[in-house]
Parts: sequence; C-alpha cells; structure tokens
Amino acid sequence: MSTDYQQAREALGIRLRELRLSAPGGRLTGAQLAEQHGWNKSKVSRLENGRQTPTPDDLRRWADGTGQPDAYDELVARLRGFESHIRSWRRQLASGHKAVQDTHLSAHTDASLFRGWETSMVFGILQTADYARSIFTRYAELQRSPRDTEAAVRSRIQRQEALYDSSKRFHLLLWEPALRALVCPPAVLAAQLDRLAGVVGLDTVELGIVPLSASVKIPPATAFWVYDDQQVIVENWHAELWIDDPASVATYLRTWETLRESAVYGADAQNAIGRARRALNPRA
Repeated sequence: MSTDYQQAREALGIRLRELRLSAPGGRLTGAQLAEQHGWNKSKVSRLENGRQTPTPDDLRRWADGTGQPDAYDELVARLRGFESHIRSWRRQLASGHKAVQDTHLSAHTDASLFRGWETSMVFGILQTADYARSIFTRYAELQRSPRDTEAAVRSRIQRQEALYDSSKRFHLLLWEPALRALVCPPAVLAAQLDRLAGVVGLDTVELGIVPLSASVKIPPATAFWVYDDQQVIVENWHAELWIDDPASVATYLRTWETLRESAVYGADAQNAIGRARRALNPRA
C-alpha cells in the first residue's frame, strides 16, 4: 500500500475520532459507537487508526451515530479523494466485472491517444469474446466476485468500437509470452491470435511485439495503460492504480518508450504472432 494512501487513510481516521469525541450529546466511547451499529468492537479502533478503509455506509453511520450527520459529505469526499487513485478489486468487483468494464469504456470515450504495455495476456480491447470470457471467468474465481461474465464480455466488446474511430490512436506493446499463455483453451487462443494478426493493418493501431529473444534495457514488468499522456492505469493483484501526477506519468511514458525500443512491427510482428499460432498446432 502506498505511503500517500496510508497517510490519507490515517488522516481520515483522526477525523473520525474527532467526531466521536465531540459528539453533541457527549463524547462516545468506541464500544458505544460499535454497539449502536452492531459492529465488532475492534472495528472502531481499526477505522480510527487507519488500519481499515471505511465504506460510504460506514461513514454515514459514523456521522449519524455521533450526532453530526452534516459531516458525511466531508467524510465521503475524503474517502473518494484517496480511493480515486487506488481502487481495490474487492470493492470494484462487489457487483461483478461489468461495472469495471463500463468505467474503462467511459475513460476510452474521453481519450484519444492510448499507449499500452501488456506482459501476460492480449489487451482487452483486442480480445475475442471467447478469450475475454475465459479471462473474466478465471478472475471471478480468483477474486471470488459475482459472475456476470456475459455482461462483462458485452461491455468489453463494445469498447472495441473505438478501434474504428479515426480520431483515436492506439500504440500498443505486447511481450511475446502474452501470445503463448494458455489462459484459455488452445482453440480459443488460436482464434485470438488470428484476430490479433488482423489488427496489425488497422489505421488506428500500431501494434509492437517484444520478442523473448530481444535485448531489453529494463525488466518487462507490470502491464499498464497511458491515456492522453495524462493518466496511467496499472493493474495489480489487489487493486487498480489510477495515477495522474505529472512526475509519475512521465516515468511510465519513459518506461513505455524504453520498452518500445525492443519491439518489432509490421511483418516482423506478424511473424511473431505466426510462430505462436503454429506452436499451438506444430503439424499444421
């Protein structure tokens, strides 16, 4: 967890303690507040000490329980301020994957220049429906989230309409292992690679492949997107990071440009995709 995130959570906890101690009807103990809402006694301590992130409902109950309902707007604004940068999968996937896909669909609508780096699977915006279906199913198992696979697939496919919008440009880099990872049945991966080969000629897409044999200046680490050179989205196992401070964005842009130096394009990219395709059926 980032230092900035934790500091913001601790600052919110201090504010919660202030509200509890300044309740108009007299200061409340943590046990009294917990009893009001049927919480475990330790929850009040965890929230006040920044060891647990409150939900908006927790904040509503806290404001009401301390007799200061007008404080709710301030509290939820603080929460949204630091959660806008670190969006845990547990919270985002509480109602399934479609909501997350819709968020990205909106972000794609607002941006025109996209730079992407992916290490382990094909970019969502280039996925076939069957490939996307496999990805969503496996992530739902991992995150133990509601399965709304078909709705999520539809939203992901809808996002692909941007590929045919002449006002947008996609500069995408794939590490070769992403072409070979069997995160789906071999037949599904074969169809996905066929689809990927067809993308190489699109006017709006510049697709580069970084071969395993290529010399790289930096380790091919975490996947990320850069939108309009102003917003970076990074996916980790526990959360999605939305980064917009200029210094950090500049770091990701330098990272992308450095990785790009090792990429192949055009016919060489087609050959890399073809090698992965033939590896699925060596006798073909």
